[in-house]
Amino acid sequence: QVQLVESGGGLVQAGGSLRLSCAASGRRMSNYAMGWFRQAPEKEREFVAAISGAWSGGSTYYADSAKGRFTIARDVPKNTMYLQMNSLKPEDTAVYYCAADRTTAWDISRSQYERDYWGQGTQVTVSS
Repeated sequence: QVQLVESGGGLVQAGGSLRLSCAASGRRMSNYAMGWFRQAPEKEREFVAAISGAWSGGSTYYADSAKGRFTIARDVPKNTMYLQMNSLKPEDTAVYYCAADRTTAWDISRSQYERDYWGQGTQVTVSS
C-alpha cells in the first residue's frame, strides 16, 4: 500500500519561498507519475505541477500559475518528491496535496478524482 506524506508547509510573506516534500512509502515511486494539487478555501482542488516516471523521461508539467515560480523534482534514493515554490503570492495560499498515479506517464486529462494515491495535505499560507 502506497502512503504519501507531505511536509514543508507554513506561513511565509509574499515574495518568499517554501519547499514542500512528499515522502512515499510502500513502493518505489521512481517509475510512477506524481504531482501536486492545491485547494484554497471554498475552491475546487486544482492542479499545480507534475512529473512523469523515469520510463517516461521524467517530464514536468506546470499550471500557468506555477510556471516560472515553482519547480517540481524528485529524489529517487529518498523516494521523495519536492515542490520548490519561489516568489510566493497571497493567492498561493491553500492546502497542498501530493498525488501519484499507477502509471509512468502523467495524464493531464485525468481529473483530480482519478488519481490513485493522495497525501493528507500541508497548509501553505502567504501573507501580504
